[in-house]
Amino acid sequence: MDPRERMRELIVRRVARELKDGDVVNLGIGLPTRVADYLPEGVEVLFQSENGFVGLGPAPDVGQEDPHVVNAGAQLVSILPGGACFDSATSFALIRGGHVHVTVLGALEVDQYGNLANWMIPGKLVPGMGGAMDLTVGAKRVIVAMEHTNKGRPKILEQCQLPLTAAKEVDLIVTEMGVMEVRPDGLWLTEIAPDTTVEEVQAATLAPLKVADYLPVMQP
Repeated sequence: MDPRERMRELIVRRVARELKDGDVVNLGIGLPTRVADYLPEGVEVLFQSENGFVGLGPAPDVGQEDPHVVNAGAQLVSILPGGACFDSATSFALIRGGHVHVTVLGALEVDQYGNLANWMIPGKLVPGMGGAMDLTVGAKRVIVAMEHTNKGRPKILEQCQLPLTAAKEVDLIVTEMGVMEVRPDGLWLTEIAPDTTVEEVQAATLAPLKVADYLPVMQP
Protein backbone atom coordinates (compact mmCIF):
# COMPACT_ATOMS: atom_id res chain seq x y z
CA MET A 1 0.00 0.00 0.00
CA ASP A 2 1.45 3.37 -0.97
CA PRO A 3 1.95 6.00 1.78
CA ARG A 4 -0.94 8.23 0.70
CA GLU A 5 -3.36 5.31 0.59
CA ARG A 6 -2.21 4.22 4.06
CA MET A 7 -2.76 7.78 5.28
CA ARG A 8 -6.28 7.94 3.87
CA GLU A 9 -7.13 4.55 5.34
CA LEU A 10 -6.03 5.76 8.78
CA ILE A 11 -8.48 8.66 8.48
CA VAL A 12 -11.53 6.63 7.47
CA ARG A 13 -10.83 3.83 9.95
CA ARG A 14 -10.59 6.35 12.78
CA VAL A 15 -13.82 8.10 11.72
CA ALA A 16 -15.63 4.76 11.57
CA ARG A 17 -14.90 4.29 15.28
CA GLU A 18 -17.04 7.36 16.01
CA LEU A 19 -20.20 5.67 14.71
CA LYS A 20 -22.47 4.01 17.23
CA ASP A 21 -24.85 1.10 16.87
CA GLY A 22 -28.22 2.33 15.59
CA ASP A 23 -26.95 5.64 14.20
CA VAL A 24 -28.44 7.12 11.03
CA VAL A 25 -25.38 8.30 9.10
CA ASN A 26 -24.84 10.39 5.98
CA LEU A 27 -21.48 10.13 4.21
CA GLY A 28 -20.28 12.89 1.90
CA ILE A 29 -18.77 12.12 -1.48
CA GLY A 30 -15.09 11.31 -1.85
CA LEU A 31 -13.08 10.11 1.13
CA PRO A 32 -16.04 9.97 3.57
CA THR A 33 -17.80 7.29 1.49
CA ARG A 34 -15.03 4.87 2.47
CA VAL A 35 -15.98 5.06 6.15
CA ALA A 36 -18.71 2.49 5.46
CA ASP A 37 -16.05 -0.12 4.67
CA TYR A 38 -14.53 0.02 8.16
CA LEU A 39 -17.38 -0.18 10.64
CA PRO A 40 -16.25 -1.82 13.90
CA GLU A 41 -17.44 -5.37 14.41
CA GLY A 42 -20.91 -5.52 15.91
CA VAL A 43 -21.83 -1.95 14.98
CA GLU A 44 -24.82 -1.60 12.68
CA VAL A 45 -25.76 1.80 11.30
CA LEU A 46 -28.32 2.96 8.75
CA PHE A 47 -26.70 4.91 5.94
CA GLN A 48 -28.82 7.64 4.39
CA SER A 49 -28.34 9.22 0.96
CA GLU A 50 -29.85 12.67 0.51
CA ASN A 51 -31.04 11.89 -3.02
CA GLY A 52 -33.77 9.79 -1.49
CA PHE A 53 -33.15 6.55 0.39
CA VAL A 54 -31.95 4.85 3.55
CA GLY A 55 -30.27 1.47 3.70
CA LEU A 56 -27.37 2.47 1.46
CA GLY A 57 -25.26 -0.56 0.64
CA PRO A 58 -21.87 -1.15 -1.00
CA ALA A 59 -21.01 -0.87 -4.67
CA PRO A 60 -22.66 -3.73 -6.56
CA ASP A 61 -20.72 -6.62 -8.07
CA VAL A 62 -19.75 -6.31 -11.71
CA GLY A 63 -22.75 -7.19 -13.83
CA GLN A 64 -25.21 -6.48 -11.02
CA GLU A 65 -25.26 -2.70 -11.38
CA ASP A 66 -28.56 -0.82 -11.61
CA PRO A 67 -28.02 2.58 -13.25
CA HIS A 68 -31.02 3.93 -11.32
CA VAL A 69 -29.49 3.16 -7.93
CA VAL A 70 -26.82 5.75 -7.19
CA ASN A 71 -25.77 7.78 -4.19
CA ALA A 72 -25.75 11.59 -4.00
CA GLY A 73 -22.40 11.62 -5.80
CA ALA A 74 -23.83 9.59 -8.72
CA GLN A 75 -21.78 6.52 -7.73
CA LEU A 76 -23.37 3.12 -8.32
CA VAL A 77 -24.46 1.61 -5.00
CA SER A 78 -26.89 -0.95 -3.66
CA ILE A 79 -29.83 -0.84 -1.26
CA LEU A 80 -29.75 -3.33 1.58
CA PRO A 81 -32.78 -5.46 2.54
CA GLY A 82 -35.09 -3.30 4.62
CA GLY A 83 -33.98 -0.10 2.92
CA ALA A 84 -36.49 2.42 1.66
CA CYS A 85 -36.71 4.93 -1.19
CA PHE A 86 -38.57 8.22 -1.03
CA ASP A 87 -38.73 11.59 -2.72
CA SER A 88 -36.31 14.44 -2.19
CA ALA A 89 -38.77 16.38 -0.03
CA THR A 90 -39.00 13.46 2.43
CA SER A 91 -35.24 12.99 2.37
CA PHE A 92 -34.58 16.58 3.34
CA ALA A 93 -37.38 16.55 5.90
CA LEU A 94 -35.47 13.68 7.53
CA ILE A 95 -32.26 15.74 7.46
CA ARG A 96 -33.76 19.06 8.53
CA GLY A 97 -35.86 17.34 11.18
CA GLY A 98 -32.76 16.26 13.07
CA HIS A 99 -33.09 12.54 12.38
CA VAL A 100 -29.51 12.11 11.08
CA HIS A 101 -27.19 11.35 13.97
CA VAL A 102 -23.88 11.89 12.16
CA THR A 103 -22.75 13.37 8.87
CA VAL A 104 -19.17 12.89 7.65
CA LEU A 105 -17.94 15.44 5.13
CA GLY A 106 -14.75 16.50 3.40
CA ALA A 107 -13.51 20.08 3.50
CA LEU A 108 -11.63 22.64 1.49
CA GLU A 109 -11.17 24.62 4.71
CA VAL A 110 -12.27 24.34 8.33
CA ASP A 111 -11.39 26.68 11.17
CA GLN A 112 -11.02 26.89 14.94
CA TYR A 113 -14.63 28.04 15.33
CA GLY A 114 -16.10 25.02 13.57
CA ASN A 115 -16.80 26.92 10.36
CA LEU A 116 -16.73 24.77 7.22
CA ALA A 117 -16.03 25.64 3.58
CA ASN A 118 -16.36 22.66 1.28
CA TRP A 119 -18.37 23.57 -1.78
CA MET A 120 -16.90 26.44 -3.79
CA ILE A 121 -13.63 28.02 -4.91
CA PRO A 122 -14.45 31.42 -6.47
CA GLY A 123 -13.71 31.54 -10.18
CA LYS A 124 -13.77 27.77 -10.63
CA LEU A 125 -16.55 25.64 -12.05
CA VAL A 126 -18.32 23.68 -9.32
CA PRO A 127 -21.33 21.33 -9.48
CA GLY A 128 -23.09 23.02 -6.55
CA MET A 129 -23.29 22.57 -2.80
CA GLY A 130 -25.45 19.44 -2.84
CA GLY A 131 -27.03 18.71 0.53
CA ALA A 132 -24.07 19.81 2.64
CA MET A 133 -25.64 23.03 3.92
CA ASP A 134 -28.70 21.16 5.16
CA LEU A 135 -26.69 18.25 6.56
CA THR A 136 -24.31 20.38 8.59
CA VAL A 137 -27.19 22.21 10.25
CA GLY A 138 -29.58 19.27 10.55
CA ALA A 139 -27.27 16.45 11.69
CA LYS A 140 -26.72 16.04 15.42
CA ARG A 141 -22.95 15.65 14.90
CA VAL A 142 -20.67 16.87 12.10
CA ILE A 143 -17.34 15.16 11.45
CA VAL A 144 -14.83 16.43 8.91
CA ALA A 145 -12.64 13.72 7.36
CA MET A 146 -9.85 15.14 5.21
CA GLU A 147 -6.14 15.32 4.52
CA HIS A 148 -4.47 17.88 6.75
CA THR A 149 -3.01 19.97 3.91
CA ASN A 150 -3.53 20.50 0.19
CA LYS A 151 -0.18 20.38 -1.60
CA GLY A 152 1.44 21.66 1.57
CA ARG A 153 -1.14 24.40 2.17
CA PRO A 154 -2.87 24.10 5.57
CA LYS A 155 -6.61 23.44 5.43
CA ILE A 156 -7.25 24.07 9.13
CA LEU A 157 -7.24 27.83 9.53
CA GLU A 158 -7.74 30.50 12.14
CA GLN A 159 -10.71 31.63 10.03
CA CYS A 160 -12.06 30.23 6.74
CA GLN A 161 -11.33 32.32 3.66
CA LEU A 162 -13.58 30.50 1.17
CA PRO A 163 -17.39 30.87 1.06
CA LEU A 164 -18.88 29.01 4.02
CA THR A 165 -20.98 25.90 3.82
CA ALA A 166 -21.91 26.25 7.49
CA ALA A 167 -20.98 28.42 10.46
CA LYS A 168 -19.93 26.88 13.79
CA GLU A 169 -21.33 23.43 13.05
CA VAL A 170 -18.22 21.17 12.92
CA ASP A 171 -17.69 19.03 16.02
CA LEU A 172 -14.70 16.86 15.13
CA ILE A 173 -11.87 16.94 12.57
CA VAL A 174 -9.95 13.78 11.65
CA THR A 175 -6.85 13.97 9.47
CA GLU A 176 -3.79 11.81 8.92
CA MET A 177 -2.02 13.89 11.61
CA GLY A 178 -4.51 13.68 14.42
CA VAL A 179 -7.98 14.11 15.87
CA MET A 180 -9.15 17.59 16.82
CA GLU A 181 -12.27 18.59 18.74
CA VAL A 182 -13.93 21.97 18.22
CA ARG A 183 -14.77 23.28 21.68
CA PRO A 184 -16.07 26.66 22.89
CA ASP A 185 -12.54 27.68 23.89
CA GLY A 186 -10.89 26.65 20.62
CA LEU A 187 -9.43 23.70 18.76
CA TRP A 188 -8.15 20.82 20.89
CA LEU A 189 -5.76 18.14 19.69
CA THR A 190 -7.04 15.01 21.45
CA GLU A 191 -5.21 12.25 19.54
CA ILE A 192 -2.03 12.27 17.49
CA ALA A 193 -1.02 10.08 14.56
CA PRO A 194 1.80 7.54 14.97
CA ASP A 195 5.31 8.90 14.42
CA THR A 196 4.01 12.49 14.55
CA THR A 197 4.89 15.26 17.00
CA VAL A 198 2.69 18.02 18.37
CA GLU A 199 5.09 20.52 16.80
CA GLU A 200 4.57 18.96 13.37
CA VAL A 201 0.78 19.12 13.72
CA GLN A 202 0.91 22.76 14.79
CA ALA A 203 3.27 23.65 11.93
CA ALA A 204 0.73 22.25 9.46
CA THR A 205 -2.18 24.08 11.14
CA LEU A 206 -2.85 27.81 10.87
CA ALA A 207 -5.15 27.84 13.90
CA PRO A 208 -3.69 27.69 17.42
CA LEU A 209 -4.03 24.23 18.92
CA LYS A 210 -4.67 23.41 22.54
CA VAL A 211 -3.26 20.01 23.49
CA ALA A 212 -5.07 17.58 25.75
CA ASP A 213 -3.19 16.55 28.91
CA TYR A 214 -3.61 12.94 27.86
CA LEU A 215 -2.75 12.62 24.16
CA PRO A 216 -3.13 9.02 22.96
CA VAL A 217 -1.80 7.80 19.64
CA MET A 218 -4.49 7.59 16.95
CA GLN A 219 -5.66 4.01 16.50
CA PRO A 220 -7.15 2.90 13.16
